[in-house]
Amino acid sequence: MEIGWSELLRYLAGAFALYLVLEGILPFLNPGAAQRLMAKLAQTETSQLRWGGLISMVAGIALLWVARNG
Repeated sequence: MEIGWSELLRYLAGAFALYLVLEGILPFLNPGAAQRLMAKLAQTETSQLRWGGLISMVAGIALLWVARNG
Protein backbone atom coordinates (compact mmCIF):
# COMPACT_ATOMS: atom_id res chain seq x y z
CA MET A 1 0.00 0.00 0.00
CA GLU A 2 1.49 3.28 -1.06
CA ILE A 3 0.37 6.67 0.23
CA GLY A 4 1.41 10.09 -0.96
CA TRP A 5 3.05 12.83 1.07
CA SER A 6 -0.19 14.79 1.43
CA GLU A 7 -1.93 11.72 2.86
CA LEU A 8 0.96 11.13 5.26
CA LEU A 9 0.85 14.74 6.42
CA ARG A 10 -2.89 14.43 6.96
CA TYR A 11 -2.40 11.38 9.18
CA LEU A 12 0.42 13.04 11.13
CA ALA A 13 -1.62 16.21 11.65
CA GLY A 14 -4.55 14.14 12.91
CA ALA A 15 -2.32 12.18 15.26
CA PHE A 16 -0.76 15.38 16.61
CA ALA A 17 -4.19 16.94 17.12
CA LEU A 18 -5.31 13.87 19.09
CA TYR A 19 -2.12 14.05 21.15
CA LEU A 20 -2.86 17.67 22.06
CA VAL A 21 -6.41 16.80 23.11
CA LEU A 22 -5.25 13.92 25.30
CA GLU A 23 -2.40 15.96 26.77
CA GLY A 24 -4.81 18.71 27.78
CA ILE A 25 -7.31 16.55 29.65
CA LEU A 26 -5.48 16.37 33.01
CA PRO A 27 -4.64 20.09 33.30
CA PHE A 28 -8.21 20.98 32.33
CA LEU A 29 -9.92 18.59 34.73
CA ASN A 30 -7.50 18.80 37.66
CA PRO A 31 -4.91 21.60 37.43
CA GLY A 32 -3.57 20.92 40.94
CA ALA A 33 -2.74 17.31 40.12
CA ALA A 34 -1.10 18.45 36.88
CA GLN A 35 1.12 20.87 38.82
CA ARG A 36 2.12 18.17 41.30
CA LEU A 37 2.90 15.78 38.44
CA MET A 38 5.07 18.38 36.68
CA ALA A 39 6.93 19.10 39.93
CA LYS A 40 7.68 15.39 40.37
CA LEU A 41 8.80 15.05 36.76
CA ALA A 42 11.14 18.03 37.17
CA GLN A 43 12.93 16.18 39.98
CA THR A 44 13.14 12.85 38.16
CA GLU A 45 16.52 11.55 36.99
CA THR A 46 17.28 11.99 33.30
CA SER A 47 17.83 8.26 32.79
CA GLN A 48 14.40 7.48 34.25
CA LEU A 49 12.77 9.98 31.92
CA ARG A 50 14.58 8.42 28.95
CA TRP A 51 13.42 4.91 29.89
CA GLY A 52 9.88 6.16 30.41
CA GLY A 53 9.96 7.80 26.99
CA LEU A 54 11.32 4.66 25.35
CA ILE A 55 8.68 2.46 26.97
CA SER A 56 5.97 4.91 25.92
CA MET A 57 7.19 4.94 22.31
CA VAL A 58 7.40 1.13 22.12
CA ALA A 59 3.91 0.77 23.62
CA GLY A 60 2.55 3.34 21.17
CA ILE A 61 4.12 1.58 18.18
CA ALA A 62 2.75 -1.77 19.38
CA LEU A 63 -0.76 -0.34 19.82
CA LEU A 64 -0.60 1.31 16.41
CA TRP A 65 0.53 -1.95 14.81
CA VAL A 66 -2.31 -3.88 16.48
CA ALA A 67 -4.84 -1.23 15.45
CA ARG A 68 -3.65 -1.26 11.83
CA ASN A 69 -3.13 -5.03 11.42
CA GLY A 70 -5.74 -6.54 13.74
